[in-house]
Amino acid sequence: MSMKISPLPLIMVAPNGATKTRATHPALPMTLPQLAQTARACQIAGAQGLHFHLRDASGGHLLDSGAYREALTQLKVDVPGMALQITTESAGLYSPPHQRHVALNSGARLVSAAVAEIARDDRRPARAFYGECAERGIAVQHILYNVEDADLLVEVLPAPLLRTDSLQLLFVLGRYAERQIAHPAMLDPFRIWMAHHQLQPDWAVCAFGRTERACLQAAYQHGGKCRVGFENSHVRPDGTPAVDNAAQVAALAACLRSRAPTCKTAHSR
Repeated sequence: MSMKISPLPLIMVAPNGATKTRATHPALPMTLPQLAQTARACQIAGAQGLHFHLRDASGGHLLDSGAYREALTQLKVDVPGMALQITTESAGLYSPPHQRHVALNSGARLVSAAVAEIARDDRRPARAFYGECAERGIAVQHILYNVEDADLLVEVLPAPLLRTDSLQLLFVLGRYAERQIAHPAMLDPFRIWMAHHQLQPDWAVCAFGRTERACLQAAYQHGGKCRVGFENSHVRPDGTPAVDNAAQVAALAACLRSRAPTCKTAHSR
């Protein structure tokens, strides 16, 4: 019997990602103490959730269940009440079996996983993995970069997990590696896909570049939630460097509260 899945927070901050460093932005958190300090500031600014990556001693992307257990234990003390989501991103370093192992053995209740990575070796273990997560009450937020990924999810995810309002999705708008700036219209194919399959998931958006806030505002207006932070964008709508992650969170929170016109039109600046 599956356990209850925790819903996504309205605003989840993603403060670091797998590849950016303090050379990218001096306020990007690399160590666990830096991450905890950033998380506290973002929680005060209005974020209810934290999506975080860990780094090894040399600053490289680290996907390790033991390290995640230690980090989760510490963060629960430092930011009580904040939803804590780990990543399974491979960053070209880790295999699907390793990614699935980390998700199942880190002690996390919230996990993000790109279906294109989790299922790239074999559909059968991916299907079993999603079923086991549900049985353990681990909320998997499925990362979808395009509609092809979304169609793959339909193929791989067991039907009872697909057709439930506890299904969690993240639609990625734009691409960092390709320098492709996001635009709110990039959400439309995902919305059409949800309607076509008659799905009513718990979904959110993240977006690359200076248009991040406009894209998140558009998602909110259509009933979605928001992932904001330096993993996807470390600049403001005018293209100037952001102060820090907390400032990005505060600006988005104010935007969602006010539904300000500047939030809707920032992408055209």
